[in-house]
Amino acid sequence: MEQKKNRVIVYIDGFNLYFGMKDAGFNQCKWLNVEKLVRSYLTANQELIEIKYFTSRITNNPQKQKRQTTYLEAIETTEVKIIYGLYKAKQIECDNCGHNWNISNEKMTDVNIATHIIIDAFHDKYDTAILISGDSDLVPPIKAVHQNFPNKVVSVFFPPNRHNNTVAGAAKGSQIIGRKKLIDSQFEENVKKKDGFILHKPTDWL
Repeated sequence: MEQKKNRVIVYIDGFNLYFGMKDAGFNQCKWLNVEKLVRSYLTANQELIEIKYFTSRITNNPQKQKRQTTYLEAIETTEVKIIYGLYKAKQIECDNCGHNWNISNEKMTDVNIATHIIIDAFHDKYDTAILISGDSDLVPPIKAVHQNFPNKVVSVFFPPNRHNNTVAGAAKGSQIIGRKKLIDSQFEENVKKKDGFILHKPTDWL
């Protein structure tokens, strides 16, 4: 009798992963095929149900917007579902000089991940949830899944430079994504979209 496979859904905190690679100096790894990365970790007794990539559209820097759009369109050529939050600019004023400047913050990603990971557990869509993030704001939903669905497992894969002991303590297993895995999971320099358009790896990422 064939053994039932362990169903896996992967939840990726896009900004946490990106800035982890950037802070670690892995600039050459940014053209990352996250589906290829995820599949490289799966075992023979696991079945990949879905990959959800959580991010927000950058709005305050044209060059960064262009690079991000190119990358997100590359991700869309794979079997990854992108879920968007918000990217908001907040004006800050210096009390001493009166100078104003804008600080941009990503909003809703942690809430979106928390919502999906709990709702998917409630609807019994996975046996194992793999969370790619080191954000401690995600500790409550990790604990909520384990407390309310004791047969389910949330495992955390930390991006480079993003290991967090609190997150690791809440998970039922954790590891750090290494440089070799990232290098081995890159897109080709040119990626063909379904409409035939060719996406080129941003030159700043070479």
